[in-house]
Amino acid sequence: MDNSQITSQGRMEGWLHLIRSNRIGLQYSRKRYFLLEDHFLKSFKSVPHSKNEDPVRSAIIDSCIRVTDNGRESIHRKVFFIFTLYNTSNHNDQLKLGASSPEEAAKWIHSLQEAALKGGPHQGVGDHIGCPNSPWESFRLSGSSRASHTKSIDWTLCSGTHMEQVTADVIAPSPWTIFGCQNGLRLFKEGKDRGSRGKWDDHPAIMAVGVVDGTSEAIFQTLMSLGASRSVWDFCFYRGCVVEHLDGHTDIIHKQLYSDWLPWGMKRRDLLLRRYWRREDDGTYVILYHSVFHKKCPRQKGSVRACLKSGGYVITPMNHGKKSVVKHMLAIDWKCWRSYLQPSSARSITIRMLGRVAALRELFRAKQGNYSSPEFLSGELTRNMRMHQTDGNMVQMPTEDGNSKENTSEEVDQVSSEHASLVGLNDAADEFFDVPEPSDYDDSENGWTSDFGPEMNSQDTRHPKISTAAGFVRKLHDLAVQKRGYVDLQGTAKEDNFSCCYGTTLQKDPTCTLPCSWTSTDPSTFLIRGKNYLQDRHKVKAKGTLMQMVAADWLKSDKREDDLGGRPGGIVQKYAEQGGPEFFFIINIQVPGSTTYSLALYYMMTTPVKDAPLLESFINGDDAYRNSRFKLIPYISEGSWIVKQSVGKKACLIGQALEINYFHGKNYLELGVDIGSSTVARGVVSLVLGYLNNLVIEMAFLIQANTEEELPEFLLGTCRLNHLDAAKAVLLKPSSRLSSSSQGPVRN
Repeated sequence: MDNSQITSQGRMEGWLHLIRSNRIGLQYSRKRYFLLEDHFLKSFKSVPHSKNEDPVRSAIIDSCIRVTDNGRESIHRKVFFIFTLYNTSNHNDQLKLGASSPEEAAKWIHSLQEAALKGGPHQGVGDHIGCPNSPWESFRLSGSSRASHTKSIDWTLCSGTHMEQVTADVIAPSPWTIFGCQNGLRLFKEGKDRGSRGKWDDHPAIMAVGVVDGTSEAIFQTLMSLGASRSVWDFCFYRGCVVEHLDGHTDIIHKQLYSDWLPWGMKRRDLLLRRYWRREDDGTYVILYHSVFHKKCPRQKGSVRACLKSGGYVITPMNHGKKSVVKHMLAIDWKCWRSYLQPSSARSITIRMLGRVAALRELFRAKQGNYSSPEFLSGELTRNMRMHQTDGNMVQMPTEDGNSKENTSEEVDQVSSEHASLVGLNDAADEFFDVPEPSDYDDSENGWTSDFGPEMNSQDTRHPKISTAAGFVRKLHDLAVQKRGYVDLQGTAKEDNFSCCYGTTLQKDPTCTLPCSWTSTDPSTFLIRGKNYLQDRHKVKAKGTLMQMVAADWLKSDKREDDLGGRPGGIVQKYAEQGGPEFFFIINIQVPGSTTYSLALYYMMTTPVKDAPLLESFINGDDAYRNSRFKLIPYISEGSWIVKQSVGKKACLIGQALEINYFHGKNYLELGVDIGSSTVARGVVSLVLGYLNNLVIEMAFLIQANTEEELPEFLLGTCRLNHLDAAKAVLLKPSSRLSSSSQGPVRN
């Protein structure tokens, strides 16, 4: 395994793999040694012997560069953890790299994000940073001038990706209640409300928590394995396979369970699951499951398909990474006749299954924490997927046709300014040179091997590493997900058509009892940076908001809807016509799919903007400054565990994970948060598909304070969305999309 490292001089270096595509779209890899130092990313064919050695290729990393996490891909039966660098002003200007492990990829992603956030090497005192108009200017191989902007990023104290302790920024009671301890594991049940204590649902969510003597990465590797090595510790598992690989973070898997651990006379069970995984900034791994239907894996004779409503693992490192806390949660319907199996017996089956955490603990204890599954996502799974045998019946399991295509490097090279961008690092002139690798058989013992056959080509899409907070808006709804061949067990509602008047399409309900409504929520629920945060890193309860939420829109359309504040007849333009002092701050969350949904939140202040200097700087700043400061704190106050786990309760800088389009009018600033700019959240979209009607979503928005003069932070506004319904979104007609008068807004 290649080990990248951050040296004492603050530079990042190590072996990576350039991921390229040939003329027919097939991917291949080339091993190179990369060095990130002083905003320069340099590529070598071997380890440089001195600082003066010239690189084969180099490029500048500045504030226009985004780094996206693509998850894992298999290329020629080798598993790589992929990340992509791209230019925000030209997405064709990109570089795709692969690391040998998720930890290696995480180190590089963090270092590259830090370099990008701090701007280019030409930034000095008084310099301003911003994305240049030229699509190639940000990836210069040599010096370039920077366009002036009204506000620069201040990185003198804190950057958006500095590692903070990953704790919740929301004050909320825990839904879990301990009810027992078994085999060294604490057992918890989830209560839906305060009155549920002592009562059990028919299919309750139950969680087992234990400590395992192993790194979070090694445990993650073991849990993801579906090969024969799983039978060493998983007493429930008979065999499994990957039915369809959706993207680097998501796949459809089929698990068959043994019957000897089930009650006498109970048929063998199997599970068809959508599996999603991600790695958090602190090294925590999250694996989430829920049941789906899939045309490639129908129900099979001789077994009963159980329904996993929600479940998964959370693996959190502790003791400097030497040990890990493992949480395993299941809410499962075993599909038993009530007359045959009492609810208490069904719960006992679930609790017995959760005992796998103890088996995992003993496995790592026996291996002294060094256990590494040699069959992690092994090639045998592809063979199992093609020919799935159960009880003497052969069920053909066709593989994915792999129609996903990529822009070849030759196509990108046709751009005239190729050597002014990172495309230069991807130059195909040395296509046939590669650093010799050790034998694949030597690596397989402790490496990451592939479960994807040659027909399972991953999609060439950008997958930004979205933290739990920023990612949740992408996870609300995407009806297009059903086109992939699988269908979630939760259904979707029918659509209706409505007329639109901007600012009135989502009703207000201060009582929080009406479905598909909004209201403000208590600011003291959220934690923000206090006056002395730079010294004590202490966050305090928010005491109020700068603005008041006055309206909301819940819209659907056949395209992305921008600049709602500038459209005539809406609440913003009505106030503009009156010429009053009111200023609007609009957050337009755009969720694309076969139908594009827009959730627009309108906040208004009546005092002069100049009375809030940080807000004034944000309004008048450039996009780079705004992207480095706009923060969201999410909270799912009511909803399934799997959705709560997906969303989290941690603040995040949205602009560092998603693209935001800014529209500045006479009396408003609108932020169009383009969820379509991130595809990593596709793995979680289906987890909340169908749950939307059952969710209560609370959010707070603020501008991050980085200096003593800016502290303490203040909330711009809060909101509470009560049981949104996709069917009640207002369908926009072409006539309602007309822009405002000739004094239209300016897109910054």
